[in-house]
Amino acid sequence: MMAKRKILASFIILSSLFLFAGCHGSKGLATYETPEEFDTSRNFEITFWAKNDTNKAQTLVYQKAADDFHKAYPNVTVNIRLYTDYSKIYNDVITNISTNTTPNVCITYPDHIATYMTGENTVVALDDLMDDEKYGLGGSEVAFDGPAKNEVIGKFLDECRIGEHYYALPYMRSTEALYINKDLVNKLGYEIPDEVTWDFVWEVSEAAMEKNADGTFKVNGQNVMIPFIYKSTDNMMITYLKQMNAGYSDAAGNIKIFNDTTKDLLYTVSKHVKSGAFSTFKISSYPGNFLNAGQCIFAIDSTAGASWMGSDAPLSDIPDESKVSFETVVTAIPQTGTGDPVMISQGPSVCIFNKEDPQEVLASWLFAQFLLTNDIQTGYAKTEGYVPVTTKARESEEYVDYLSRRGEDNDLYYSVKIDATDLLLSNTDNTFITPVFNGSASLRDAAGQLIESTAKSTRRKETIDEAYMDKLFSDITALYRLDSISTNAGAKADLGPLPKTSVILLSTLAGVWIVIIGIYAIKLVKTNKN
Repeated sequence: MMAKRKILASFIILSSLFLFAGCHGSKGLATYETPEEFDTSRNFEITFWAKNDTNKAQTLVYQKAADDFHKAYPNVTVNIRLYTDYSKIYNDVITNISTNTTPNVCITYPDHIATYMTGENTVVALDDLMDDEKYGLGGSEVAFDGPAKNEVIGKFLDECRIGEHYYALPYMRSTEALYINKDLVNKLGYEIPDEVTWDFVWEVSEAAMEKNADGTFKVNGQNVMIPFIYKSTDNMMITYLKQMNAGYSDAAGNIKIFNDTTKDLLYTVSKHVKSGAFSTFKISSYPGNFLNAGQCIFAIDSTAGASWMGSDAPLSDIPDESKVSFETVVTAIPQTGTGDPVMISQGPSVCIFNKEDPQEVLASWLFAQFLLTNDIQTGYAKTEGYVPVTTKARESEEYVDYLSRRGEDNDLYYSVKIDATDLLLSNTDNTFITPVFNGSASLRDAAGQLIESTAKSTRRKETIDEAYMDKLFSDITALYRLDSISTNAGAKADLGPLPKTSVILLSTLAGVWIVIIGIYAIKLVKTNKN
């Protein structure tokens, strides 16, 4: 009897260890190989995780993509799951990797893919698929008019390369833009230069802080004025370092952000936060709201947010009575010099997750391709200041006509939105991306947190000096585990710790199974006694 109990106890312990080991990560899948033929006699349901900014027009484009793809392939049904935040997609994918329940197709960023690449072949490398004669880009057996590989803009396609392979297709591209209240700039006695510099923005912003005797600001006659608001402080830090040719990171995962140029920017940020001339989205809220209310002069946000910016913005979040009328100028973000603009390339790409059934993966690949067709590319680009990622769509009659009708209305042809689009179309060669590696997403978050922490400390009237900087660098390094990031280009990524909610969920499931096994073991012992 004692031997039986020991066996049962060992069984329970081993089962528990197995369950918890299963919670840590998936064992991986075989390397994907493209089938010779797509089996249209079988029905497939694939999931597509997409992101939209509560923009109903974008939702309609996604649904059109699913519906039209089903017409081309009646045996494939696409189920869409919408998110309003890329970070939520990222966290959910990581959670689902551990249980092999990832979506089939996912809107994502290369930084995120580098983290998804855990286990074996979690994300499908697309090199062979893209070049496949039958089902590749422009393939002979593809049942729709998609672009050939050479019609996908090379710069954007290269952004989807991690190490030696492509792991995504570009879907849309945007950059950051500087949205300016020209009326207030002129009222302060300035003219907007052809190339706006950081020095110009800081000077005008400080000039706007002058107040009347009653405490209102002279420039707008209101009680509120935050001259300069930056939406994405991670982009602010990354772009400034790039403009200054200062360190950020390299493709091997070496962290170089903790340098004197970073300190100089943080001291500058502190100076202008202290005067009230500068703030961030996380501290003060969305810059477009302040811009549209005449309470901000310089608002930096993505070109994809253009429909929220300006007096006549169709998606403005503030009531009409709070809006003021002004001329909106859209230009490149501030530069450290003139003549060689530098701006970040951003915007969603699409990756495909591996599955046990190669036919299911092929169905997913065909849908990912379908997102590059003209109707989807031009349709989505019209919703915001995005640009299509194919020359085929850019040169289409529909898209050329769309751009030519700037200002015809304040909805589809909203002038600020098309100005933002033109900004990227004319500066594609001036955009850049950051190195991608396992941990690059954490480094990006850390870049923004350096600015956010400095701004908050300044508002709390803390002393911002060398001792503060040393502690800040140390704290950020520990918070984002930057000292543990050491990976070679092309090396297999590690998931790292799961999100807290995932740990709780998986631990609970493991606990339930342990209880079930325990109950079964007790019953088995009692049965043996009888």
